[in-house]
Amino acid sequence: MGTCVGFDLDMTLIDPRPGMVEAMNALADESGFPFDGEQFASNLGPPLDHVLRDFGAPDERIPALVARFRQIYPEIVIPRTVALPGAAEALEVVRRSGSRALVVTGKYARNAALHVQALGWTVDTLVGELWSTEKATALTQHGAGVFVGDHVGDIRGALAAGAVAVGVTTGPCDRAELENAGAHVVLDSLTEFPAWLAEHDGRAGALRRDGVRGPAR
Repeated sequence: MGTCVGFDLDMTLIDPRPGMVEAMNALADESGFPFDGEQFASNLGPPLDHVLRDFGAPDERIPALVARFRQIYPEIVIPRTVALPGAAEALEVVRRSGSRALVVTGKYARNAALHVQALGWTVDTLVGELWSTEKATALTQHGAGVFVGDHVGDIRGALAAGAVAVGVTTGPCDRAELENAGAHVVLDSLTEFPAWLAEHDGRAGALRRDGVRGPAR
């Protein structure tokens, strides 16, 4: 599976939706723009500037709005965020297997790191502000043979990096959407990940013993 396993953050490892609703609604109140916190939190994945543009914010206002959202984020979102089932165990099993745990997220890296710290997790590398196929840059750079995510954008990023694409249905995309995007496997949650990884490692080891190159899918 390579020397590294990558994970998306929002709705893959963590559920930040309550705080996201509140933070986006606070930004709406401050700015006067019709941002909808519930809609935003129900469709986490795309970069914040894309979201604000889709809500009708003019391009010239977006940099300041993004900066303000990032500023209020730690106080509002971090305390209201919880780990998704199996997340801590998934990170731990990767590290116990001898691989490195990588987080690649579209989120602002500083705030993403605050989530990891607040939950007491250990990851080897965290890369922020990458979305969809942009994630392939970090996955390739860090040698990730597997990438796990909840959004079709995550699947596209994994495929662009030549990694095994593992979908989880804990986010806005259902099983059919993830499979149609090209996911090699789709799990209901990260609670299934340790068993899948053990099976995957076994298949990969068998291929190596047989002299077959490439990852086991």
